[in-house]
Amino acid sequence: MSYRTQVITVFGGSGFIGRHLIRRLAKSGALIRIATRNPGKATFLKTAGAVGQIVPFATDCTDDVSVARALQGADIAINLLGVLYERGSQSFQGVHVDAASRIARLAASAGVNRLVHVSAIGADATSPSIYARSKAAGEQAVLSAFPAATILRPSIVFGPEDNFFNKFAAMAQKAPVLPLIGGGKTLFQPVYVGDLADAVVAALESDGARGKTYELGGPRVYTFRELLELTQKDIQRHRPLVTIPWNFAESLAGILEKVPVLAPALTRDQVALLKRDNVVSPTALGFKDLGITELATCEVILPTYLSRFIVGGKYGGPTNNARSNNAH
Repeated sequence: MSYRTQVITVFGGSGFIGRHLIRRLAKSGALIRIATRNPGKATFLKTAGAVGQIVPFATDCTDDVSVARALQGADIAINLLGVLYERGSQSFQGVHVDAASRIARLAASAGVNRLVHVSAIGADATSPSIYARSKAAGEQAVLSAFPAATILRPSIVFGPEDNFFNKFAAMAQKAPVLPLIGGGKTLFQPVYVGDLADAVVAALESDGARGKTYELGGPRVYTFRELLELTQKDIQRHRPLVTIPWNFAESLAGILEKVPVLAPALTRDQVALLKRDNVVSPTALGFKDLGITELATCEVILPTYLSRFIVGGKYGGPTNNARSNNAH
């Protein structure tokens, strides 16, 4: 990929997905603007490219003038904005619908050539989850304003900074049990963040991806129970898995979401989201249609970053100590 004469504006580029994507985009030689509320938190990414190539750009995505400024002269726009729960001014409607619509509308007005919008599997106007409904509304708003936009819908994304495996690994360190909401039967198809970043790049390289929607899942489908078991195996913990009925989970979430902390442990909307499987539809376009056939597995990637949760470190955990003792 080579976009040496082009400008790419990435909204939400300092987040989990963004930091991996920025490093890949930097190899193209393009000038990259990281449109973010807090440019200071994106300065660490400047070292991913040449001097002056990656520019954190203060942007208020609730303001037309600010977004238009971030898009001025851009050839490509990528929207990675998303929230997993609502807090203060960060609402599903504001981020997934209003901001997405504003970016698409102003990108079209600015003459931006390509727009990639990262949504989520499960985006559905009929979903019981507000999150999923807002994702669907955001997609519709984007395509209405910018019909040639490419929509990418990943399943849960995993990688060193993820909010899924890290969350449950940390929980397994402290909690006596781990909760299996609804019995842990919900299906997931986790996708590695590096593969998702590759999909964004592949979509930009393909004229055939214009106006199309792709569902992106990893090479294997797991139950929620299997993912918790895999997490515990990698961190060498063995907490009992306790089934939490749906009605009790909803009541508990109603209490937890009101606790004044930065990230709630569980919300009622997340419980609603768990009631539907999070896997690629058999009829959807996917990685193969973008020319990507080799995908990373949880079994290979998770040990590379969950090892920090092992007591004593990667080589000092109970499993390794036992092996060492048996050798003498």
